[in-house]
Amino acid sequence: MELPSQILQKAVEQFNTLPGIGKKTAMRLVLHLLRQEESDVNEFSQALLRLKTDLKECRECHMASDDHLCMICQDRHRNRAQICVVQDIQDVMAIENTMQYRGLYHVLGGLISPMDGIGPDQIKIEDLLRRVSIETPEEVIFALSANMEGDTTAFYISRQLKDINIRVSVLSRGISVGGQLEYADEITLGRSIHLRTPYQA
Repeated sequence: MELPSQILQKAVEQFNTLPGIGKKTAMRLVLHLLRQEESDVNEFSQALLRLKTDLKECRECHMASDDHLCMICQDRHRNRAQICVVQDIQDVMAIENTMQYRGLYHVLGGLISPMDGIGPDQIKIEDLLRRVSIETPEEVIFALSANMEGDTTAFYISRQLKDINIRVSVLSRGISVGGQLEYADEITLGRSIHLRTPYQA
């Protein structure tokens, strides 16, 4: 429906661009902000703006960070002999919530998907291979979604690692085939990490 104010209309349209936000929900959010104090709305808008102006990418693992190194990479108590390979930042958060893993991460920023024109060069595989050669971890763990793209990516990386003396493992298939890691419940995901198995290409 056409709103009586172009300012309202534009705000609703912007919220409507967010995933999972329909027009009715967008309208409720806009009206909620309209009822808030100006200082609260300003703080809200500044927090959103800082996502683009101040948020950095960790130079080691590519996780979102306030500094050049994220809190996980800076943590000297993490097990530096393990690197868990994930697709996105959401997957790091999902695994951290299980409290079953204390190693490091590597965020690829996507998966190999020839159908979508995404090849190995479009994601951070070369950075991972460089890290492995420099840091010489004992284990690389694939924590990728159980679908064709995740399997293709794991296969490609495993072939690049085949001449290196390193253990390569994968989450046990407590994650349903075709399922995305970020939507797995914490108990299932935690068990999948704990019961991970050697990766076989």
